[in-house]
Amino acid sequence: MPEPIYLDHAATTPVRPEVFEAMQPFFGPRFGNPSSLHRWGREARAALDEARERLASTLGAHSDELCFTSCGTEADNMALIGVWRSRRERDGRNAAVATPIEHKAVLGALHEVAHEGGEERLLRVDACGVVDSSSFDELVNDDAAVCSVMWVNNEIGVMQDVPAFAQRAHQRGVTFHTDAVQAFGKVHIDARKTPFDLLSISGHKIGAPKGIGALFIRRGTPVAPLMFGGSQDRGRRPGTENVAMAVGLARAAELTVAEREEECGRLNALRERLEAALLERIPDAVIHGRGAPRAPHVLNISVPGTDSEAMLMALDLRGVACSAGSACQSGSITPSHVLTALGVPADLAGAAIRMSLGSLTTDEGVARVAELFPTLVEKARRLATA
Repeated sequence: MPEPIYLDHAATTPVRPEVFEAMQPFFGPRFGNPSSLHRWGREARAALDEARERLASTLGAHSDELCFTSCGTEADNMALIGVWRSRRERDGRNAAVATPIEHKAVLGALHEVAHEGGEERLLRVDACGVVDSSSFDELVNDDAAVCSVMWVNNEIGVMQDVPAFAQRAHQRGVTFHTDAVQAFGKVHIDARKTPFDLLSISGHKIGAPKGIGALFIRRGTPVAPLMFGGSQDRGRRPGTENVAMAVGLARAAELTVAEREEECGRLNALRERLEAALLERIPDAVIHGRGAPRAPHVLNISVPGTDSEAMLMALDLRGVACSAGSACQSGSITPSHVLTALGVPADLAGAAIRMSLGSLTTDEGVARVAELFPTLVEKARRLATA
């Protein structure tokens, strides 16, 4: 049987050997608690501080602007709920704004804001998934505490003009957050040049283990803590820090940023080749987000007359791993909220397959999928009409 093909890098990526090697000492002899004053504690503290410095440098940030979290979801919740609670108390601003195509972590945080008495607002997007500027001007106003716009969408790969939206939010005195979980390593990010106030990243999307993320919090940004009972991380996130994971995230971030330009060029060429081959064989296929700026690693395709669950099973049986959208939607048979927000009909949304490319993607793998996928589509269509 041919080697399996992994096309689900937007869900998670393999831990890089360099990252695993950097982490190993902290599961063994360097096991200290960074809050302890003895030599083991001081050694752990030094490693944690160094990891924070190294991660900050990849973002153009100061080390005290980085807060380690357990994942991107925690970072998103900390940003949205933390800022809203703080600004409601300080400034009386009661609304939180986001796009309807955000990751469920952001949308869930907005729901919590509404549950606590705040106002939840959703911006409009066009059929490609690009945020409507007039909607932004209408909803991001003097009543809004915080606005979140995802830099790269995790399901369709569409990129938003985060620098412009961050600037416009600031003109209205609104704190601006961006979920950059899929953007980190795919777009150039520099906190010195782009005026976002908060930015979320996740380690397992860039070759670090699952269970580590980070939130950039620009100096002076008000964020109320979500947890209590400790003084770690300046009280923003109490609890004993995961030193090994922090070291791994910093190493993965350094490698990802160093390789970004070359790797993005490679992935874009592979994605374009795969997309062209599929459209040539399946002319009525729909590429979601096509026509808008897209990150190089995500291809979301729907084929009329098929359904995603059956196609995913057929692909898996032939050694190809894809997804129907966000990994956090695993097990769900309802259409993607992202595609629904774009106005995609339910039957077409229910046929969506996300192919996400990354370090394991090769020319040979793309060629095999380009040959196999149309064959499976033909079979699925025959069965549907039988």
